[in-house]
Amino acid sequence: MARWLRPLVGALLLLEVAAALSFLHHRYEEMVQALFRVQSQCPYVTRIYSIGRSVEGRHLYVLEFSDYPGIHEPLEPEFKYVGNMHGNEVLGRELLLQLSEFLCEEYRRGNERITRLIHDTRIHIMPSMNPDGYEVAAKQGPDSNGYLTGRNNANGVDLNRNFPDLNTFMYYSGEISGPNHHIPLPDNWKSQVEPETLAVIQWISSYNFVLSANLHGGAVVANYPYDKSQDQRVRRHRRTVNTPTPDDKLFQKLAKTYSYAHSWMHRGWNCGDYFADGITNGASWYSLSKGMQDFNYLYTNCFEITLELSCNKFPPEEDLERQWMANREALVAFIEEVHQGIKGMVSDENNNGIAGAVISVQGISHDITSGDMGDYFRLLLPGTYTVTASAEGYQPQTVTTTVGPAAPSLVHFQLKQDVVRKPPERKASGTRTNSKALQKKVVPRATRRGTQR
Repeated sequence: MARWLRPLVGALLLLEVAAALSFLHHRYEEMVQALFRVQSQCPYVTRIYSIGRSVEGRHLYVLEFSDYPGIHEPLEPEFKYVGNMHGNEVLGRELLLQLSEFLCEEYRRGNERITRLIHDTRIHIMPSMNPDGYEVAAKQGPDSNGYLTGRNNANGVDLNRNFPDLNTFMYYSGEISGPNHHIPLPDNWKSQVEPETLAVIQWISSYNFVLSANLHGGAVVANYPYDKSQDQRVRRHRRTVNTPTPDDKLFQKLAKTYSYAHSWMHRGWNCGDYFADGITNGASWYSLSKGMQDFNYLYTNCFEITLELSCNKFPPEEDLERQWMANREALVAFIEEVHQGIKGMVSDENNNGIAGAVISVQGISHDITSGDMGDYFRLLLPGTYTVTASAEGYQPQTVTTTVGPAAPSLVHFQLKQDVVRKPPERKASGTRTNSKALQKKVVPRATRRGTQR
């Protein structure tokens, strides 16, 4: 070998070794270092923040990608990925770290697709919602890890059974024509949830997330709401009943986007189970109460699905690169799904944004609301829709719009104030009657509608 080639070959070998070493299981300190390394490499389009701490005091870190980190830009949708909700289901954690590195590297390289995605979307990535459980599982290692070892948090609670049960309220209110969206939380909810769950609820209450996925393991399937069936058990046996949301066709499309972009999820046969197209309604698989994806749909504007990504909950390191290649395109393609349907501004006659305005789509009994700046995002399949915006103190406005298969349609609403008319004053016996006693106020009726996974 020529002498001048030796340094080059050595450098290439080092690059190959470095690439191989990046496919490792990351303990908590290593995960934090990986996140801050990405932030240091892409400082102008990333931000790291913590939404709270676990039972044992570990930060629940989120890495944000945006052309203006830390700032919500009107008409730019918010997206999130959450991994490692169950501490011993670790592939999602590693995939989200790889995704973070990938987005940064491709942005630096000028990849047009990734650059456009970061400029047009505010992406939030939480690699681990349950860092305490992960440390318990990691001590056992991939070879001797029990099926449940490290699944729960440090208090022994399954975080995917720990969110307020809004399904039961929704099923009951449905019988009396009540809302099935933006359902209020029970008064004592904070005393019933774990620190990690509390942090996530406060997080999703602070950001107007539009689309989300939480990453699990133990099967290979894209699971969509509802997770909980209306009638859970029959004679002590778990009952599987398809329980669709009002957005069932949309959720199926979102789930298929991931499954068909995945290398083998869409084939259906995985881990000894068969799921047509690699997707399933959660309750049709098995009923789950107090889960995170149903909570997102019933309490916020966010449409969330659950991704089961591997038969082995704690796959060996030598399998991580193969899993990354199988999921890379799917992870990016699913983020892109946030850009569909309709979006726009809801404002008053002075062009001031109206927060909390209700956006209703005729024929779909699930409303969403505008954010703090008055912007809204409504995921919809291609088609023609009649859409109404309403807010307390304003006259509602209805438009008809057509949604295409590509970018979202831009539909703005400008609401006029609801004028309170005073009846004419009446005079009797030469004296003026009390006009306040006769005055009727027209009050707007619109309200703010607001494995084991």
